[in-house]
This record gives sequence, structure tokens and C-alpha cells, in this order.
Amino acid sequence: MEAKIEKQEYNITVYTENQVGLLSRIAIIFSRRKLNIESLNTSPSEVDSIHRFNIVIHETEEVVRKVARQLEKQVEVLKVYYNRNEEIIWQELALYKVPTDIIAEHVSVERLLREHGARAVVIRKDYTVFEATGHREETDKLIDVLQPYGLIEFVRSARVAIIKDSEGFHSKLKKFESNLPGEQAAENEYLNKRDKVFTM
Repeated sequence: MEAKIEKQEYNITVYTENQVGLLSRIAIIFSRRKLNIESLNTSPSEVDSIHRFNIVIHETEEVVRKVARQLEKQVEVLKVYYNRNEEIIWQELALYKVPTDIIAEHVSVERLLREHGARAVVIRKDYTVFEATGHREETDKLIDVLQPYGLIEFVRSARVAIIKDSEGFHSKLKKFESNLPGEQAAENEYLNKRDKVFTM
């Protein structure tokens, strides 16, 4: 009996040139395979003019490996890495909007912020906005706490992640360039034999 292959969360890091239309082509690779993207973030990278996509999917390693290979076939894609959650350092940012009068009346705001590592970013008469960063489970806990006090609005950012055991793409790019010097000019064996080669 075959062992069941477990699906788990994978973080796919894609280094690309910054080209118009690339995002839609990357999305098509996932949609053709009927893969749901849990989170997608794009930002500048440590290398000038190179962008970095951070894509989170819940799949088997075999499927993720095939997707990574497919992504690398795109002309503008320079390198693709995939990692399990324990191999990366990652965070998400969340914002919570709650009525100021209710939260001030029923909750010790200072204790709330301290316990959940949150901070108030906007305080108005009608509402207060809190900000928290962390893993999804951590930011979800604050939703549960604020829900009884009339959570008006909630939004969470896509994941940002750094690979733990990585020198960074910049150093890999430098090594790649140093290992691939330009081809030496080859002598043309026919250069000085024009009359002999081209005579009828």
C-alpha cells in the first residue's frame, strides 16, 4: 500500500526582471494546474531592477517542484526557490478597525496591545485602527478578541519571507557572472585564405 503524500504549505520565491504582463503569465501557470494561491506578494529585491515574487501554496513537494520548473521557463524569470515554512522567516501585517468608544469602555487597550504585540496607528473619535505583525495564527487571535467589540474592518497583507539558509540572490548572481566569462575570440581559419576559399 502506497504511503499518502502529505500536502503542506510551501513558499515559492521567484526572482524576475520587472516586466509588464509577467504577473498574469505567472498566475496562468497556477490556474492551469488548478492550484490555489494562498498569498502573493511582489516587491523590489536586494538586486537593483530585479523583482521578487513571494507565493504561498498548499501542495505536495512534487507538485511544487514541477511548478518551480515551469516558472523558470519564463524568459524574464531568473531563479525560483521553494521552501517549507520552517526554512524561512516570514511575517504578515494586519490592520483592525474598531469603534473607539466601545473599545475604550470595555477593554484595557494598553493590555490588549501588549498581549498581542499590536500598536494603535490611528485613533479618531469614531474608530481606532490597530496594527499587528506575525504569523497568521497570531494575527487571527486578535480578530477573535476584537470581534465582540464590533470589529468594523479587517485586512491582512500577503506574506513577506526571507530564506534562512541563503546568501541572497545578489551573491549568486555575482558568482554566476564570474563563472561565465565572455567567449574568447576564435581565430577564423579562413581569414587569410580569401582567394583560395572563394575562387570559382
